[in-house]
Amino acid sequence: MLTRHKRLAVIVAAAGGLLLAPGAPEARVTKIVITSTTPAFDGRVFEGVGSYEQIRGTATGELDPQDRRNAVITDIHLAPRNASGNVEYTTTFTLLKPANMGRASGGLVYEVVNRGNKILLLPPGFLNVGVSTTNPAGDGFLFNMGNVYLWSGWQGDLVFNPALPAETINVPAVQGVTGPTFARFVTVAGNVKTQPLPGRGRTPASLDTTKAKLISIAHENNVGVRTGVVEISNSDWAFANCATTPFPGTPSDTMICLRNGFDPNLIYELVYTAKDPLVLGVGMAAMRDVVSFFRRAAADDAGTPNPIARQIEWAIGLGISQSGRYTKNFILLGFNEDEDGRIVWEGAHPIIAGAMGQFNVRFAQPGNIANIFEPGAEGPLWWGDYDDRARGRGETGLLQRCRASHTCPKIFDDFGGAEVWYGRGGVGIAGTRGNEDTLLPRNVRRYYNASTAHGGGGGGFAVAQPALPGLVLAANPNPQVETRRALFVNLIDWVTKGTKPPDSQYPSVKDKTLVPATAKAMHWPKIPGAPTPDNVMNVLMDYDYGRSFRYNDQSGVMTKVVPPIKQIIPTPAAKLDEDGNEIAGMRSVLLQAPLGTYTSWNPVASGPLKGNEGNLAAGYIPFAMTRAERMASGDPRPSVEERYGSQEGYNCLVRHVAKNEVRKRLLLQADADRLIAQAAASNVLPSDPDNRTAKRLCKNLARDDDHDDDRGNHNHRHHKE
Repeated sequence: MLTRHKRLAVIVAAAGGLLLAPGAPEARVTKIVITSTTPAFDGRVFEGVGSYEQIRGTATGELDPQDRRNAVITDIHLAPRNASGNVEYTTTFTLLKPANMGRASGGLVYEVVNRGNKILLLPPGFLNVGVSTTNPAGDGFLFNMGNVYLWSGWQGDLVFNPALPAETINVPAVQGVTGPTFARFVTVAGNVKTQPLPGRGRTPASLDTTKAKLISIAHENNVGVRTGVVEISNSDWAFANCATTPFPGTPSDTMICLRNGFDPNLIYELVYTAKDPLVLGVGMAAMRDVVSFFRRAAADDAGTPNPIARQIEWAIGLGISQSGRYTKNFILLGFNEDEDGRIVWEGAHPIIAGAMGQFNVRFAQPGNIANIFEPGAEGPLWWGDYDDRARGRGETGLLQRCRASHTCPKIFDDFGGAEVWYGRGGVGIAGTRGNEDTLLPRNVRRYYNASTAHGGGGGGFAVAQPALPGLVLAANPNPQVETRRALFVNLIDWVTKGTKPPDSQYPSVKDKTLVPATAKAMHWPKIPGAPTPDNVMNVLMDYDYGRSFRYNDQSGVMTKVVPPIKQIIPTPAAKLDEDGNEIAGMRSVLLQAPLGTYTSWNPVASGPLKGNEGNLAAGYIPFAMTRAERMASGDPRPSVEERYGSQEGYNCLVRHVAKNEVRKRLLLQADADRLIAQAAASNVLPSDPDNRTAKRLCKNLARDDDHDDDRGNHNHRHHKE
């Protein structure tokens, strides 16, 4: 008899997730080495599951460069090969699994690591609440489910070191190949003469500075216009380390030294010729094969058993921020099909991903984000097929390869305001012309976290918020974690039970909630002393990287650096209500019981990027506490007191909103209870049960709740009939 966790085989089998049959070919992980098996979380017991154990080790694999599934990897045809003619890699991995697999759910959740880090187990926690360095399991949300969790290395420019907690990979380098690359140094601390070159795999072909070019820039705006550009004499800088030796320092192929030191008020840009590029795209194939091995293989080629063999019925991949962008590239390039033609993940959850990334590009910096002049949005940013006429790219879409191989997962695209304002997320919704909504396929749901920072804020219910160094506005506390926990449950239910998830929620052109990123179009209120969103957006630029770059694959070789800008693509933003908060998308409990204006943008306060959108930053402008305070400043937004009357009024609104979000399946009941308790303890306003504003608010909300309950009961009776 199947356990309560294993009622999924029929649905998952239909989706292509059958267990490996005897005699079937195995994924091309050829060897695993288990280096340690230890109790996880100090032996903590999770309800219904028991304790977990951690297994760490390395996986070695090989890739056939002629296989169509691998041929998309940039430079794989130039990579060194073994005696079998294949390209090899070795990666680290970590498994967290129930010690008693009889209590496991049958599910494998693969987190794409972020710069080698397991973000799910680091504070503040993207799915677990209460995560800390001393309590990496947090409230146990992830582990009470009984899933197996898997991580492995993919980012080839990190130093491969199995002894570190980080997940790393050893990918091949192509000896003797050279090409142009560039590095930027922004807001370097004062009195510093030496800076490291970014990442491995970008070694200068020569230390002769006459064969490179270093400039400084006084200011650079949001459309790439530069002022105060000065070329620094080749005799005033060196490929060297001056930390302990005066200029010109000790020659180095990993550092540069500036005779008079770096000025924190300037941007520095270095263009040089690099050599021996890493074949970074091997990391995607390795990730694919590691997941496929642990899902389906009984043992490696030497007979070392797979510790979770025949225990996995379905798999979901998720990535957060950098690794969310990587997840989208992974799907775009067809890696959700393994070398035997089977699906890798039945579900995928790219979180706060925004644009794409430079993960399969020669001399790339995969740790960077959507920085200016770097490849990050050249491929399609949309899930359905769309004719990119503005850039002359033809009909493209993220799912074209997986659709052809019948290996597309069910997808939750889960992002927020910062991914629009810094990561060009609005283009993924409205395309490169910005005048229509791109198609959202049936296997994709898009969930936009309105008025949020990158990953969401710290939550809580407080009017005052801390300042953010270097930015104009205070920190935006509007959270995402509670909504994301509900989405994670919904995705698993969609994959394993076929339960229809909540409808997509995002700003759109059709309903006029996605508009040009200007104060006028967005309906930005005139808040005294506050900046406006005009000319803040990190816009999408159409770059010319040369003919060797494969734009629609977000891959290839850049022959033009720093690339010319051919045009600026419309980069829209969400429309606002009278408070300056975004209307469309998923609106958190805090956003529906606001204590201020929660912006998805936050301008840089000073320096060479002054006025531009801060790096994935968002801001906050509190409401006045009283009507008198509001009138004195000329603030058009009603005060906290005018809105809620007393703490009792605020508590009523929070309870009402939380109940509705639970009904919509965008909030778990346990999280609703926790938020209601937080609000009640927040002391936003003085307690006054007799306050007329509060009593009127509570009465109206109670009437709404009764109406919603009646409607829900009617729908339930109708469903039963």
